[in-house]
Amino acid sequence: MATSKKVVTRDEWEGKLRDAKIRKEDMNRLVMNFLVTEGLVDAAHRFRLESGTQPEIDLATITDRMEVKKAVQSGNIQEAVERINDLNPTILDTNPELYFHLQQQKLIELIRVGKIPEALEFAQEELAPRGEENEAFLEEIEKTVALLVFEDVKNCPYGELLDVSQRLKTASEVNAAILTSQSHEKDPKLPSLLKMLIWTQNQLSEKAAYPRINNLSTADLEDPAI
Repeated sequence: MATSKKVVTRDEWEGKLRDAKIRKEDMNRLVMNFLVTEGLVDAAHRFRLESGTQPEIDLATITDRMEVKKAVQSGNIQEAVERINDLNPTILDTNPELYFHLQQQKLIELIRVGKIPEALEFAQEELAPRGEENEAFLEEIEKTVALLVFEDVKNCPYGELLDVSQRLKTASEVNAAILTSQSHEKDPKLPSLLKMLIWTQNQLSEKAAYPRINNLSTADLEDPAI
């Protein structure tokens, strides 16, 4: 026998929301955390002045981090490596997987511009030794070198390595490593909280009909269909 759901009216729900005490300082820290993690340095500067919220790290380091990320996204891997070492030389020393992925990206960029002899030499001298030490690295090297076999990379099963998305993936990994080195979360807290909100609403909807937020950009409450 089906059990009817409890119905919560808009007035009741809004009353419960008003009773929930959330400090403005906590909300401001969430916003600052998002701005810092995403590298929005100008917005972080303005928000600090307007709200008085202090960032968890020196905002000057955001610019340095974004320059590294920009270099990777542009395919300038050597510049990115040099900037990382200038920022903190221990990042690559203590993260062999990240360093390998940067070297792999450099190989991809050589293949992209048709520097085949240089690509082969780089793969043999820089990447092959790492593949001998790590089976997972070896598999990635083989996939990347396979790009050289096909005249038309669209026919290569690993052609996606030449997509912009691969650069973005590597840049994201670099960004996370730099944040971690600065004792900062690699992911902003706000998106995780929004995901938690959606999950909680879905769980509650199984037991009750209540005004819920369906559009996160507006946060407007929508009455349930009864």
